[in-house]
Parts: sequence; structure tokens; C-alpha cells
Amino acid sequence: MTQTSDPIRNRYEFLLLFDVENGNPNGDPDSGNAPRVDPEDGHGLVSDVALKRRVRNYVQAAGEQIFIQHGTNLNRPIFQAKQASGSGGKSKQDVEAARRWMCEHFYDVRTFGAVMSTGANAGQVRGPVQLTFARSLDPVFAIEASITRGAVAEDIKNAKTLDDFLNWEAQQDEDKLRTMGRKSLIPYGLFATKGFVSAHLAQGTGFSEADLKLLLEALLNMYEHDRSASKGLMSSRRLFVFRHVGTDSDPQQRQRQAVLGCAPAHKLLDLGQVIEVRRKDEHKPARALSDYEVTVHLDRLPAGVELLDLDSWDEARYRDGWQSR
Repeated sequence: MTQTSDPIRNRYEFLLLFDVENGNPNGDPDSGNAPRVDPEDGHGLVSDVALKRRVRNYVQAAGEQIFIQHGTNLNRPIFQAKQASGSGGKSKQDVEAARRWMCEHFYDVRTFGAVMSTGANAGQVRGPVQLTFARSLDPVFAIEASITRGAVAEDIKNAKTLDDFLNWEAQQDEDKLRTMGRKSLIPYGLFATKGFVSAHLAQGTGFSEADLKLLLEALLNMYEHDRSASKGLMSSRRLFVFRHVGTDSDPQQRQRQAVLGCAPAHKLLDLGQVIEVRRKDEHKPARALSDYEVTVHLDRLPAGVELLDLDSWDEARYRDGWQSR
């Protein structure tokens, strides 16, 4: 799908709350794929790369083209961009033409940006949408559970026929046809990630209101299309979106405020400011979202900023305008 809409003209920030039950939200390959944990305070972590991957998977399923796909050579679409844009050379104009083609055709390029100078040079794009590492609101305790598989995957040397495999199995003790393993998980964790959408950078990539709408849809629904035994039950719970609209009576000055913003991000996104999340009973570990209380302090919302509060995708509310609640 080719991008044709006008770029966004407002700065946005968002705060996403998601949780995991009896699963591994983001394994660390350097630690035997155990859940990522801050070693100093025990809080769980989920990388920004893992979150972007799930957004990419969702928007691809929704019909958008994405640049960074599983099992592909990224230089192929870069080469395609050079050919399709008629910019086979290495001049600044040729690189810019290929860059524009990549932004128009790939959702993740115009959203998150990309380095596209690894082969046929299509330049670099600094994306208007950025995410932080997600962090659990409380410390998590990772569990190593032993599991048994009632089969093996043995490489039988010199086996050339099905009978060779059947004969080998018949000669084995039953205990040798089972294997042990381990599974890492955390019983429960409520995580928060912060996101930033720059209207200024969107002018360079073409990131539009339609793209923003799809991004919010993806954030709310990405785990519904990413089920696996290792991840347990993961769910997006609440999404708070802040839009800067400005306060000045002069339309041009108000539009400038909407682009640049009316408040620093930390005054919107830091927990305890506009959004407050607390555990109802500090004396027992959390095991469900119901163990937390989420409070929205609309009286703390800075002037010139609107809030959209979503706990499920409601297209009518988004279409009819922003609501604070």
C-alpha cells in the first residue's frame, strides 16, 4: 500500500500498559533466553525492538508493506527502490529519490525509520515514532520450570530408510526416548512503555493520521496475533495518547505549538503525574491486573494537551474526536 495522506501536524506521546501471565515476555539470548530483568532492582524489561516487531507483524497482517521482514535480505527492497524510482546513481538527488520511495511504500520506514545504505544506497530515515524499553511496575521473579518431552530428536547416522528409524527406536530403552528441558517464565508482570511521535520528523517521512490510527490499533491488538506457548498470556491493557493542540488565540502560533508541543514528555508520561498506577495491596505479590488501580488525573493535564484513553480499539471514538475521561 502506497502512502498518499498528508503528514500529521500535532506532536503526540503515548503510554502503553500491557501485562504477562505465566510467560516470558522477552527472552534474553545472552542469558539462556531467560526473561530480561534489571539486575539492580529486579524489574522486568521488554526491549523496544521486541515491541516494534509486534507492531510490524500487525500492520503487515493489516495489508501494509514492511521493510524489515523475517528471513529476508534488506538489500533487495533497497535495490527495488533504486530501480522503481529511476535513481540508479549515487548522487544526493538519486539517494533522496530512493529514500522517498521507501517511505511511501513501507510503513515501518516512514514510522520507525531505517538505515538503507547497506547496499544500493537509499540513505537513512529518522523515524517520527520512537519507543522506550518497557519496564515492569514492580520487581518480577523469574521461574525456571523443568519440563519433559515424551520424544527425542536424535540424528541417526547412516539412516537412509523409514525402517532404519523404526529399528533404532525399537532397540532403545523407553527412558532414552524422552528428554528433559527447562522453561523460563514470570508469574505476572504489568509493564509500561513510553512512545513519542514527532510531527516535525513526520514531515520528512509522510507519517500521516491514518498511519497513527493504525499504530494505535497495532499497539492495542498486537499480542492478539502473537500467541505462543513461551509467552503465556500477554495483553495490551490501557493506552493513553496525548495530543498537543496549542493554546494561543492566533491560529498560526497555535499550530506551531501543536508541532513543537505544549509540555515536556515527562510531565505527561511519568507515572504519578497524569496517570497513576498503584498496587491495591502492597503486602502480597500482584497476580492480575485487578491487583492494580489505575487513576487518570485530568486536572493535572497541561494546557494545550488532549488525552485519549483507550482500553480497547474503538474506531468510532477516534473518528468522532478526542475524548478525555
